[in-house]
Amino acid sequence: MKTILFSLLFISLTVKLLPGNAASSTPDPVLDIKGDLIRTGTDYHILPVIRGRGGGVTLADVRNETCPLYVVQEQQEVSNGLSLTFTPVNSEKGVVCESTDLNIMFSAATICVQSTVWKLEGYDEATRQWFVGSGGIQGNPGRETTSNWFKIEKYEDDYKLVFCPSVCDYCKVICRDVGIYIEDEIRRLALSDEPFKVMFKRA
Repeated sequence: MKTILFSLLFISLTVKLLPGNAASSTPDPVLDIKGDLIRTGTDYHILPVIRGRGGGVTLADVRNETCPLYVVQEQQEVSNGLSLTFTPVNSEKGVVCESTDLNIMFSAATICVQSTVWKLEGYDEATRQWFVGSGGIQGNPGRETTSNWFKIEKYEDDYKLVFCPSVCDYCKVICRDVGIYIEDEIRRLALSDEPFKVMFKRA
């Protein structure tokens, strides 16, 4: 009897794990401001939907430290910031989809000896914030790179950036929206309860 019960339990667990039982709907593609598909290997600008509160995203030093560089929002609304690329965890299709793990990398060189791939920095005790910085590793999904993966999700009629990596099944991770934290008049990207509503413009 115990053997039969164990077998039935094993079968039920196996059925739940089969790909055919997963959500069959594929994620919707992310669109730019012209309604075109956002593609891997193509440069874009991340711009705010709400005008009058700064421009696109870029890299900057903070607290008078030259390096590392952090991801911030331009002060001037007319500035598009730096261009960047999106590389999904599975980039074979060449299209960026909603709620999919991806690397975000600025298409620029810096004076800092580090990459321009976005990553979530360690907890900042002074401000009690998790800031978005640079110096991440592109690709190589797994436990060692969980801080380098972000997602684009639909938010009302626009989009938001989210940190909730799923590249490691057994890792405990933070899941929060990416918003704006103002420090010394610098608009820094940080984890927040108030998402930064964004749109994407091809560079």
